[in-house]
Amino acid sequence: MKPILKLYRGYANEQELIVMGHVFRPTTQEEYDFQKKKFKNARSIIRMFQTKTQSNADVYLERNGKIIHTKTLADGYFKFCIPIKEILGYGWLDYKVHIFYEGKKIEEIGTYVRPIDGNLGFISDIDDTFLVSHTHNAFKKLFILLFRNVNTRKVFEGVVPHYQALSTAGRNNKEEQNAFFYVSSSEWNLYRFIVEFTELNQLPRAVLLLKDIKTSLMDFFLTGRGDHNHKFEKIKHILEFYPNLNYTLLGDDSQEDPYLYESICKIFPVNVMAVYIRQTGKNKKQKTQSALENISTLGVKICYFRDSNEAIAHSKRIGLIK
Repeated sequence: MKPILKLYRGYANEQELIVMGHVFRPTTQEEYDFQKKKFKNARSIIRMFQTKTQSNADVYLERNGKIIHTKTLADGYFKFCIPIKEILGYGWLDYKVHIFYEGKKIEEIGTYVRPIDGNLGFISDIDDTFLVSHTHNAFKKLFILLFRNVNTRKVFEGVVPHYQALSTAGRNNKEEQNAFFYVSSSEWNLYRFIVEFTELNQLPRAVLLLKDIKTSLMDFFLTGRGDHNHKFEKIKHILEFYPNLNYTLLGDDSQEDPYLYESICKIFPVNVMAVYIRQTGKNKKQKTQSALENISTLGVKICYFRDSNEAIAHSKRIGLIK
């Protein structure tokens, strides 16, 4: 047995690099197998929420010939916020982190993004924004999470072409991509699942900012629920970290996205250019419509849609995509 070192996608601007991850206690449990079906998939998912983290573990970041040392927090989470002066490139770049266990080095390579010069940024929720999750129905949501593996989970029709068009909006070279962030109330436990799902469905490669990791079976039954203030703080952080980008925010009306985005638009009246909210029920919600109408008075383009083709048409109409 040996500890497990997990790295997440990081991000950088001209002054700072941020990378993060978790250290887990030594275990004999197998990694979550995305190909398992039904009850085997359910068992794997539940195990992901019974993981044991390692607090105060020594963690080392290798950068530019130097070793930077930190320790994990109480929940095994670590985060390096490193001031930088040199420009080592743009796009997706690698970073190395290692730990030691019984004198042996355990090393992992992660990636971080330094956005290629551009003026657009995109921040999207996950559940019921592009991943069909039935958040409004707690029992159905848990059933799908347990008994549908990554190959049988569904993406909303039309999301992929919309997001792909947004990722290269304003670019002459389609190989260059705009900064994309997925900010969700899902926990870090589901990080690998979300990455695998987005890759399988050819959604834009993005930095994921998720909720604190959960380590008990009871936490599993409450996954994705509770206070959503962390989403507001993470979105606010992104806009502060990349202040020169014009942002499009994408979410849904199943929880708090419209009201979080309304607050963001009030604080950053120059930075947000458009807000997209997916309608998840049969009818539009009056409270959501009121929030969006208020957002529109700040000069922000709004789209409250049921079908992604409506969102695509709106993006073309406002000149966001061609």
